[in-house]
Amino acid sequence: MGDVLYLAWRYLLYHRLKTVILVTSITLIIYLPVGLNVVVEQSGEHLTARAEATPLLVGAKGSPLELALNSLYFSQDYPELVDYAEATAIEDSSLATAIPLYVRFRSRSQPIVGTSLDYFDFQRLDFASGRPMAVLGECVIGAAVAEEFGVGVGDTVTSSPETVFDLAGVYPLRMKIAGVLAKAFTPDDDAIFVDIKTAWIIQGLGHGHQDLAQPDAAASVLNRSQDNIVANAALVQYNEITADNADSFHFHGDLAGYPLTAVIAVPNDEKSGVILRGRYTNEERDSQIVRPVTVIDELLDTILTIQQFIVAAVIIVGLATVATAALVFMLSLRLRRREIDTMHRIGGSRARVASMLLAEVAIVIVLSVALATAITLLTWRFGPGVIESFVLS
Repeated sequence: MGDVLYLAWRYLLYHRLKTVILVTSITLIIYLPVGLNVVVEQSGEHLTARAEATPLLVGAKGSPLELALNSLYFSQDYPELVDYAEATAIEDSSLATAIPLYVRFRSRSQPIVGTSLDYFDFQRLDFASGRPMAVLGECVIGAAVAEEFGVGVGDTVTSSPETVFDLAGVYPLRMKIAGVLAKAFTPDDDAIFVDIKTAWIIQGLGHGHQDLAQPDAAASVLNRSQDNIVANAALVQYNEITADNADSFHFHGDLAGYPLTAVIAVPNDEKSGVILRGRYTNEERDSQIVRPVTVIDELLDTILTIQQFIVAAVIIVGLATVATAALVFMLSLRLRRREIDTMHRIGGSRARVASMLLAEVAIVIVLSVALATAITLLTWRFGPGVIESFVLS
């Protein structure tokens, strides 16, 4: 049997171009439906697990999917904004714990998540080093951010402007890292967490500047009266909150009207959750409440429907490829007729020659299966992250 395999292998090596084309074609036919199934199942598990852990989301009326993706996975498209008063109302209802979220800004490509300290307990996040943020201007970074930026406790990260040419729209703020989270294998690894007020400062809703009542600020005063001081464009505003200037940071207006992208509502029990959801059935309300797991399940149903069409198309193409491969082998037999006659004349039996030809087919199939298995394992390892990035971008 060894001589048969040797002759078959040598033939395939000699006709390497034909062999490569056949192996590649069969590999793709085996891999595509299997790999697609692996990616969809794993991505679905990752997406659903985080959605199932979040009972309810409250946000402005609009797309529930956009609200869920931004709140749970920190996608770049943020939903319509809701007032901070929404979080206060949920907390005051005594039905649920309200965790505010303001996911709008970024540092480089990483999301900056404005929230409260309850978020870390809710998501069961542990600290690899440092502590939670305690004052304005401090932040906590995920494990992936620490690795990508090469920073740790005591270093700083800076928020990025929303547009290159409009620095006034978002206040670039240098934030000191108070803690680094342990790896959680969730979107939290790629996030930078700040207090909700720090997120508002990034937007410019709060700011700190030199004291206009001091003599050294005289050049920045446009108009001075007994009750009011008006500054001019020369006023120095701070882009970092330190112990020396922290007292100068302040907000104008009622904080209840300040923006949030969402509020995570964690009901005290199932009954409280039902009551809370019932309060949002009024169509006149400007806000909505959604169950993230329902929203993500609908997304996955759409993905599965698309997957079925793709698999059906792959099967049709696969049948055509198998038929083409069979035709290639049949034509090869006709072209090799003189070669086969020679093997018969030198003593090769019909069974022996047939075994060699079948061995060529078997080797091609084995190589294709092995290659498809290797690619599937790579897909199992890296595919879900790629698909999630595509869905959340």
